[in-house]
Amino acid sequence: MTRILADLPEEDIEKLDARAAAQGKSRAALVREAVALYLVQSESGNDWIHRYAGLWADRDDIPDGVEYQRAMREDRRPYEDI
Repeated sequence: MTRILADLPEEDIEKLDARAAAQGKSRAALVREAVALYLVQSESGNDWIHRYAGLWADRDDIPDGVEYQRAMREDRRPYEDI
């Protein structure tokens, strides 16, 4: 394992130490976990968009958004009258 030196603001160190104490872990362990999570998330990029796009497309219990908006605006004057 390679050792690194990083300058962090004192307030971040205080928060990190508080979280480490609450979880019963060392500061270094939390930093390692944060770096690992960052690398995993940055590798996937916007992959979640493709995974979840259209997730609710086949659900019939959710009304169409455009129809809902039109129903909400039925009592308003038409734009032509304004």
